[in-house]
Amino acid sequence: MRSRKANAIGLAVFLAVCYVRFEIGKKVTATSVGTWYQALHKAPFNPPDRVFAPVWIVLYFLMAVAGWRVWRVGDSRSGRVALGSFAVQLALNMLWSVLFFGYQRVGFALAEMLVLLAIVLLTTVLFWRIDRVAGALLAPYAAWLVFATILTVCIWRLN
Repeated sequence: MRSRKANAIGLAVFLAVCYVRFEIGKKVTATSVGTWYQALHKAPFNPPDRVFAPVWIVLYFLMAVAGWRVWRVGDSRSGRVALGSFAVQLALNMLWSVLFFGYQRVGFALAEMLVLLAIVLLTTVLFWRIDRVAGALLAPYAAWLVFATILTVCIWRLN
């Protein structure tokens, strides 16, 4: 186990990484959310734009705490694999924003979303095996990604 100071620093690092990812994604999204995205045909159940940022703020917080909980258990091979999977899903999460909002390539974003969802589900299982609370903390994220995948499929088909 790590010291209290190391745990506090670790939590701060996980929160910073997740919120930096959020801020970068926000900047990428801003390039087309007010223009191109508004012109797209969307599913009738597509949430209003104002819903997305608060949802992601909560999800990134939960992701950060989940990652931190796995990290604080210690340096084991399973922990390194789980945290590697966590890092990959964060990168894929960013890539979706770039593909969808940055490049406005809905089909590519949808294909990438399927890979992202698979990696998030894998990360959830890996986290669960190390720390059940950490795994449970990723469940809302996985559920939101399923919903986001459905929204992306609708946008892809309607446009």
